[in-house]
Amino acid sequence: MEIKDTNVIVTGAGSGIGRALAQGFIGQGARHVVCTDLDGSSAAETAASIGDKASSRVLDVADADQIDALVKDTTNALGSIEIFVSNAGYGRRGGLNLSTEDWKSMMEVHTWSHLNAARAVIPSMIERGGGYLLNTASAAGLLTQIDSGPYAVSKHAAVALSEWLSINYKEQGIGVSVLCPQAVRTNIMGPPKPGKRGNTGQASMDGILEPETVADDCFRAILEERFLVLPHPEVATYFKRKADDYDRWLGGMRRFRDRLRNKQPA
Repeated sequence: MEIKDTNVIVTGAGSGIGRALAQGFIGQGARHVVCTDLDGSSAAETAASIGDKASSRVLDVADADQIDALVKDTTNALGSIEIFVSNAGYGRRGGLNLSTEDWKSMMEVHTWSHLNAARAVIPSMIERGGGYLLNTASAAGLLTQIDSGPYAVSKHAAVALSEWLSINYKEQGIGVSVLCPQAVRTNIMGPPKPGKRGNTGQASMDGILEPETVADDCFRAILEERFLVLPHPEVATYFKRKADDYDRWLGGMRRFRDRLRNKQPA
């Protein structure tokens, strides 16, 4: 998939990976980038940093009607959408103690948002001969997130949905990539606490990457039409170990959980 001369929508573009992607697409030759975020001022800041090849819009990705309206308005203004980056997300610790509504909220943002986007753009992409979806999941979508049940479940679902889309729409010209990083220096990490390493915990054990590094990996994946985007190469090894011996992997994760709980402040 060529990036040059494309119109791109990026959700969660107000900071972090989304901002780096929005800015980087122009460097890759995109014609225009629509920067969206629940925080409209942050989205506007990203667009302003790019210049006249970008615009911004407030968007709640959990609202299918808002995504439909965004796609319709963008198509009317720009004529086409070649690439849709479904990137918005957030973190929250907890598991059975969290309400069902808390679990549903994370599914809305991390999974159904990708479905909403796919429904909104794939038909017109097929009519024009093709297009591309980049869905942000997480290494947690291939492995797990020890301290957050809904995060692990919603990210697994995001990977599964992306797989299904790739299987069923590849022959119709729709490319799909799913981004599965570990720790990236973004707002989702939250501020470090006194005497602690910060709340990156499990994900930061293999290092914390800059958003620009992750964005570059995404651009390469789109150009190569490669499904899995793994900025932390260690994730591929962990994923293979999980597939090779699931019970052994589960045992290892329990031991890893205990080490994290007992770790002294750095």
